[in-house]
Amino acid sequence: MDFPPDIFPAFPDMRPGEVWLVGAGPGDPRLLTVMAIHALRSADTIVHDALVDARILRLARDGAEIHFAGKRGGRPSPQQRDINELIVVEAKRGRRVLRLKGGDPFVFGRGGEEAHALIGAGIPYRIVPGLTSGLAASALAGIPATTRETNHAIILAAGHRAEGDDAARAWEALAATGQPIILYMALAQLEEIAAAFLRGGMNPETPATIISHATGEQEHVVDTCLADVVESASSNGIEAPAVIVIGSIAGLRAILASGMVRP
Repeated sequence: MDFPPDIFPAFPDMRPGEVWLVGAGPGDPRLLTVMAIHALRSADTIVHDALVDARILRLARDGAEIHFAGKRGGRPSPQQRDINELIVVEAKRGRRVLRLKGGDPFVFGRGGEEAHALIGAGIPYRIVPGLTSGLAASALAGIPATTRETNHAIILAAGHRAEGDDAARAWEALAATGQPIILYMALAQLEEIAAAFLRGGMNPETPATIISHATGEQEHVVDTCLADVVESASSNGIEAPAVIVIGSIAGLRAILASGMVRP
């Protein structure tokens, strides 16, 4: 069968002066969407995050300009306004611009901020969703986002805003919902977050799973519980990027992961 097959709708043209905000998924190039591959093969300029796998960039067409715009906590990084300015300037040059983000552009990816900047500059844009790392990493580790027996909702939360009384109260309120929580970008503030969850009434024995470098060669999965999650992350040498699943669904991994065929 030819790829893409004839049953696919025609792919939209990436026109000069347009910006596409595209999700690259959790890392493994095989988890890219077909539309994302089309964008990579069409773009004149690619502006990418730190979490985009280098193999994905090799799909870029010959002659494409590639700009690194990775933001990493605690390290010198481009400011968001600089990234906004770059994609606007490139679009005004008549370039076909691909803003490539790990995961999904609208899930903790600042895609909304960039969309606002593009609208303000009169630049047309398109969204190409990607697999968000929290849900993809959890699923591939054998953790379902929901089951009828465990939960009727799932909370996705960015962990890098954990300081101050207001933040602490917010974490306590999330714990009080009784729903599982998937944390992104939480390693640096994990001690504060875990303490707030306990104050919010979450059982110390609540299952927790830490997934570092999901879908990559360095992937590391650690099963623990809320009371021990900080020590487990430290003793296992967990490094960012990491997703942390806290709640009843993490406890299902012991059964579900045992029969999974992994890539």
